[in-house]
Amino acid sequence: MLLLLLQLLPLLQQLQIQLLLLLLLLLLLLPLLLLLLLLLLLLLLLKLLLLLQQLQLLLLLVVLHLLLHCYCFYYYS
Repeated sequence: MLLLLLQLLPLLQQLQIQLLLLLLLLLLLLPLLLLLLLLLLLLLLLKLLLLLQQLQLLLLLVVLHLLLHCYCFYYYS
């Protein structure tokens, strides 16, 4: 059993080094990933603002349409 553990020790050390390198790579990529996430959120916010602006224009048209109907009803009655 001890011999088996001694044979596995270099493999475990190599695996530990690979895991540390992977962790380092993830830590290096983390700011980039956060920046991409921030850009995606910014794009989503921009789309929502454009949608709200379109809805605001639509609401304005509906109000103007109702005012026109009220004026016509008042004028012709």
